[in-house]
Amino acid sequence: MTCTEASMDALRNVGDELADATVAALFERGEVGTFNTLMRYVSTAGAPLPEGLPDVARDYLEATRVPPAWVDWAEMEKARLFFIDNNVHISTALSFASMPACYVVPHVAKLLSATHGLKYPSKRMAETGQFTVYLMQPDAFEAGSRFIPAAQKVRLLHASIRHHLRREDRWDTDALGTPINQEDMIGGQMFFSMLVLDSLHRLGIHMSQEGAEAYYYAWRVVGAMLGVDQDAVPKSLDEARHFLDRYMVRHMGPSEEGAHLTRQLIDLYEEVVPGTFFDPIVSALIRYLVGDTCADWLRVPQTPWDTVVKAVPHLLGVLETIEDRSPLGAWALDRLGHLTTVLELSSLTRGRVMHYAIPEQLKKDYGIPSATPRAHRWTPPAVTVS
Repeated sequence: MTCTEASMDALRNVGDELADATVAALFERGEVGTFNTLMRYVSTAGAPLPEGLPDVARDYLEATRVPPAWVDWAEMEKARLFFIDNNVHISTALSFASMPACYVVPHVAKLLSATHGLKYPSKRMAETGQFTVYLMQPDAFEAGSRFIPAAQKVRLLHASIRHHLRREDRWDTDALGTPINQEDMIGGQMFFSMLVLDSLHRLGIHMSQEGAEAYYYAWRVVGAMLGVDQDAVPKSLDEARHFLDRYMVRHMGPSEEGAHLTRQLIDLYEEVVPGTFFDPIVSALIRYLVGDTCADWLRVPQTPWDTVVKAVPHLLGVLETIEDRSPLGAWALDRLGHLTTVLELSSLTRGRVMHYAIPEQLKKDYGIPSATPRAHRWTPPAVTVS
């Protein structure tokens, strides 16, 4: 895939035809409330659809109930093992790199600020974490799993935001393109895949080329299930580097909404961290992972921990060496990572399961396995766009 300014411009005018048509029909017929009430109880794949579900919604759920036919299940298993091996590091990267990266794109920050859910940042972070955990379960695509229904609902959530912003004439389509368009959805896919791998590398995590490729592949599958046009998505890590670099150069910059969302994120995690002594490490990690320029745009405060956090890769390197050399150490660290992720998710959700629903209105104002040899460690492709 060749990524050019012209090809990326074209992606800005395209949404998600199937989900958009479904949401438009639900609103036109006044059936959104009924759909949300009934779908609250549809949380596992293969569960019988409730009586009274609107026909248009039933057709959509039937069309999206299985993953793409091209999925390589061996590659997905490699991705799952990669996640098990690195789950706490991936959670760190998602929270302190991927989310701030979304906020450093002004029109994305503006769009995120238009949803009621952003009044409760813990909900959005919990939804992101929960979605990733669902994806990486062994039965993620089988009957009884929670991933497929979550993906179906997130896709409709995106379509509903497009619907509201267009209908209420609250989005400058000429300047910004379609809300949550294909370029931005691919950009988001890059934030949750390529940027996570970049962050793990920056943290000093041992990764094989095979593991990195499998993790990226898993997010290609996710993108397909969320309505992203896979013909336009980079197929390799080298192509992903080029797309992500170009996307960021095209769009990143400061904004009031981005700074506000970042402040919410920092406050949220400072509440999760016990006590107050370690609070500054939240800001320090964000600054370390996104860099000083982006951190300054997001008004991430500088703290004495900015220097301390630079030692994290060395500490993690020691732990990774223990994991490489000791099966018992690898097991213990994997369990610790799992428990840390569960504790973080539990803190964000207050023990509740997150439910995705179509918002009936928007805010009125918004300004790889541990046994893999480490001799061939993955390093990120070089920057391609100045």
